[in-house]
Amino acid sequence: MERIVALGDNCYERIPVRTHRIAFGESLFAVLARYALPLTQKGDWIAISEKVVSVAQNNVRHISTVKAGWLAKLIVKGVKKYPNDIGFSRPEKMQLAVELAGRPRIMLAILLGAVGKLFGIRGIFWRVAGNRISEIDGFNPDAMAPYKEYAALPPREPEKVCAQIESKTAVPAVIIDGNNINVEVIAMSKSVPVDKKTARLILLDNPMGQNDEMTPFILVRRIP
Repeated sequence: MERIVALGDNCYERIPVRTHRIAFGESLFAVLARYALPLTQKGDWIAISEKVVSVAQNNVRHISTVKAGWLAKLIVKGVKKYPNDIGFSRPEKMQLAVELAGRPRIMLAILLGAVGKLFGIRGIFWRVAGNRISEIDGFNPDAMAPYKEYAALPPREPEKVCAQIESKTAVPAVIIDGNNINVEVIAMSKSVPVDKKTARLILLDNPMGQNDEMTPFILVRRIP
């Protein structure tokens, strides 16, 4: 990971914050206070992996509780495969998407997505399905135990979480959905000194490490 990125006339340092292996249901605020706050300087903001937010909320599913149905198995056959990311190639993960969005909406998404592909338009399936299903993360056999056995569902009330972090720590917060394919900003607190587009570009290479690196937080600091 390059620690410094340049955007226009500005440079930003990304400082990874190493933690212990965060347990399901553990206080996110306590972890931030222990590891991130001692490193912060005035003007910093913190980027937080959506996965760690869901883990702290215990908003997860163990793979033993998920039985992939015929629809999930059908959809994954047409999902784009990536050499460096599991994506939604596992039927169990897609089953969670079906459960979140509901079968009728998923079937409509399949239909409209197929029509879109005929005209070279991609991403319609995810937009129509909605319900933040693209934020589902997990069931990755390459992940660190025990996380590899779990899927993290979309974090609950992410905007509220960011607001609470800023209120309790005085550090503006951003929650991102990052992987080896793409990075999206899910939520931001009000005092983050950059807009959502800039925050995404600063973090576009997904600098967080959530396996044995154990750096689910990134402090961002504007430098001369």
